[in-house]
Amino acid sequence: MNGRAYRDLFPGRGLRRGRGTYMPPRMDDDMRRFMEMGRARILVAGIFMALIFTVVGGRLTQLAVRGESGDRPIAIAAERDEPRPRANIVDRNGEILATDLETASLYANPRRLLDAEKAARALVEVLPDLEYKATLKKLKSDRGFVWLRRHLTPRQQWALLERGIPGLDFIDEYTRVYPQGPLMPHLLGYVDSDNRGIAGLEKRFEAHLAKGDGPLRLTIDMRVQHLMREELGAAMREFRAKAAAGIVMDARNGEILALVSLPDFDPNHPGKAGDGERFNRATLGVYELGSTFKVFTAAIALDTGAAGMKKRYDATKPLQVSRFMIRDYHAKKRWLTLPEVFVYSSNIGAALMAQDIGAKRQRDYLDKLGMLDPLGVELPETGKPISPSTWRPVNTMTIGFGHGIAVSPLHLVSGVTAAVNGGVLHRPTIVAGEHRDGDGTPRRVFKERTSKEIRKLMRLTVENGTGRNADAAGYAVGGKTGTAEKPAAKGYEGKRLLSSFIGAFPINEPRYVVLALLDEPKGNKKTLGYATGGWVAAPVVRRVVERMGPMLGMPPVEEDAPGMRELELYVAAEGRKLASY
Repeated sequence: MNGRAYRDLFPGRGLRRGRGTYMPPRMDDDMRRFMEMGRARILVAGIFMALIFTVVGGRLTQLAVRGESGDRPIAIAAERDEPRPRANIVDRNGEILATDLETASLYANPRRLLDAEKAARALVEVLPDLEYKATLKKLKSDRGFVWLRRHLTPRQQWALLERGIPGLDFIDEYTRVYPQGPLMPHLLGYVDSDNRGIAGLEKRFEAHLAKGDGPLRLTIDMRVQHLMREELGAAMREFRAKAAAGIVMDARNGEILALVSLPDFDPNHPGKAGDGERFNRATLGVYELGSTFKVFTAAIALDTGAAGMKKRYDATKPLQVSRFMIRDYHAKKRWLTLPEVFVYSSNIGAALMAQDIGAKRQRDYLDKLGMLDPLGVELPETGKPISPSTWRPVNTMTIGFGHGIAVSPLHLVSGVTAAVNGGVLHRPTIVAGEHRDGDGTPRRVFKERTSKEIRKLMRLTVENGTGRNADAAGYAVGGKTGTAEKPAAKGYEGKRLLSSFIGAFPINEPRYVVLALLDEPKGNKKTLGYATGGWVAAPVVRRVVERMGPMLGMPPVEEDAPGMRELELYVAAEGRKLASY
């Protein structure tokens, strides 16, 4: 404080020293009271300001937690400021099948809108699929928060920003994207609007994917999946089939390289799919698969000793069983050896073979093959087989040729894999590594010798029987046809077929098992009007094998490959016998 200021406050109390300079005296009581009064005023002002900030802060917290009307938690928006992306799903080669992209989602605070009608018109202009009346109703509501559109494109967001509508704002979210589109929707599944898995692998592995820690790697090979889907789709169109399914499995470990169900849909837009498109026919649907089951009948008969390769069966006329009549599609009307029953796909011979096996042994083997329970594959959409509650003699005989028991296509592939790979059943799997279900321990079902004989029969069928159209050059395919009449209210409908072919290659040492199935195909001029498995499904397997082999780096099978010479000698000898009739 200078002298003049002091003099003005306390006149006469300064000491003159020099020219016009006042030196303040020692602080007396008046001065002390003045200073304390100043401090008190500052303290009161500080307390007042603190109260104001406390009230404002409390109101802001209330708005953030409860919203203006208390009916919508705006804290949701705060939680979404730093959303966590889901983990990627990749195929066996690391190709991305599902990933997350950051997007903006649009919401409104109707209480801040200046003109709800104008805002609604602008929204409909930018987002034409919004319904004007419904949007206007939201914007005129008394709520503090309403969703308008989740997951906008950058172009849509920019168009809305350009309009500068007060009361509209954006929240950053993540949206699930499937770069391959409809390639494998039944496997991957899809998510809801909050990015939570609700079908397929997205649902099954929700806990892992939601953490975003690391990718979920599949056994699927995107290339094999593509070619299977392409070939099945072409066959569906050619034969005007209602639906189709296809599977490729590694015979050495049960890993699935391709799993296709048609018709399918784009998981980027699951709401546009109908129930028939979302239905997974490869794992959820269960069907009577017809003559493909003769693989199991022959394997069980050979494994138990109920029959040998030279056993003969009377197929001279239809077989009457109670009120049922069992007939052959292309009847030979003579006694048939076990290989002939298999090659010509004789229902009569298979029924008699099953009769020799007996109900108990048949049921026990099918149980060991997993045919009586849902498979433990890593999908929530798996079907439960339908089998007889009481296993009567007639059931034993019809099951011998694939009627009277309904299983999924994946059940069939898993069981046939065990029949051809040396007799070992592997749990089918779609997921690689530590996320795989179960312990993966294989279980022996058939003897190695039995498996070797089944491989001979399957190769004989392709070279000399109903599976000729599956013979892929250089890859030694073996297989079995299946043509099943679909059940109806009264019996079976002969014109509604489920036609299939299941093959393994190279048949001397199987590496892969391939299934193609068509639901209600129609014959054409090319097939002479036939719509059986040998005509419509076997060619699909041939084309898949011919494209898949080189893709996976598999060279053609050499004549001196292990087991190949023995196999071809057997097929040649049996082929001459068949030709002699």
